[in-house]
Amino acid sequence: MKRLVLLPVAAALAAVALVLASSASAAAPANTAAPSVGGAAVQGATLTASDGGWSNNPTSFAYQWQRCHDDGTSCGNITGATSKTYTLAAADVGHTVRVVVTATNQDGKASATSDATDVVDSSNGPRNDVKPTLGNGSKAGDTITVGNGLWTPTPTSFSRQWQRCDAAGANCKDIAGATGQSYNIASSDVGSRLRALVTAHASGGQQATVATATSPVIASNTTTTTQTTTSVVTTTNTVTTTTPAPEAPTVKIVSLTHTRTSVNARIRVCSQISGTVRLTERDLKTRQLPYTRHFSVYVNGCTTVSKSWALLSRYRSNGRLVVTLRATDSRGLLSQLASSSTLVRR
Repeated sequence: MKRLVLLPVAAALAAVALVLASSASAAAPANTAAPSVGGAAVQGATLTASDGGWSNNPTSFAYQWQRCHDDGTSCGNITGATSKTYTLAAADVGHTVRVVVTATNQDGKASATSDATDVVDSSNGPRNDVKPTLGNGSKAGDTITVGNGLWTPTPTSFSRQWQRCDAAGANCKDIAGATGQSYNIASSDVGSRLRALVTAHASGGQQATVATATSPVIASNTTTTTQTTTSVVTTTNTVTTTTPAPEAPTVKIVSLTHTRTSVNARIRVCSQISGTVRLTERDLKTRQLPYTRHFSVYVNGCTTVSKSWALLSRYRSNGRLVVTLRATDSRGLLSQLASSSTLVRR
């Protein structure tokens, strides 16, 4: 008799568990890692979408490619671009591109969007050999200037677009009307970093765009303090004092030479405060992966040091080796990028 009672109870409990498990799994996909785009941002190149990460077991994915402004905003669907891959067209030159991935399962669908690509270049546009760099300027009221960098072949003209980024140097957005070679830093830039997009134009209408490194975080140029004095009559006087904003360190490559196996540089470093300055050095050569090193230098005012490092085997073929340097002081302030080059001959 006990067996006859227990079996229906066990069956009922199993049925309830099955219902609960079924209802728990009934959920649309949820994105856990954003999609991404692989491929070069050059007209004629093919971009490939990565689906990203999803929970709740999607059974299929759909794609919609979008064309955006050069800062990744104002995106719109590209008609017919609904495959996992997309070949960049002439209409994409000067823009960025991103992809929207939609995941579907039997319980619903959800979409997630990739970051935008770099600005798309013409297929035969000028090739950048040394990135443009920013001049000094780190506080409101300063004027900051961008150089053109080095290009092959020599461009016929340049255009520029200044951008305001967050304090980490990300999420860079165009500054309306800021298209000159120089930019007057505004109070609205305080707490942000700045950079410029430099576009090189060729005689045939081709173009290529490169972004500079970001500036130091922009500081205010004044501080206001309030002092209270008491006499026979109590009065409050407000005194405004101008305090120099913290200055970032500076670095300059005084000379650059090489042997068959090593690179030798004389470097001048200046810092507003005494202490250890960290140097980030990078070797660059066309069609070779870059290589980054770090040095430390003690600076009291300005100092000139000699540094040598190995010339990696991949840089020993004929061609121009470009060396860039950036200094970081103990406050985390970054210098402008310094660069120099030397011609390697086997």
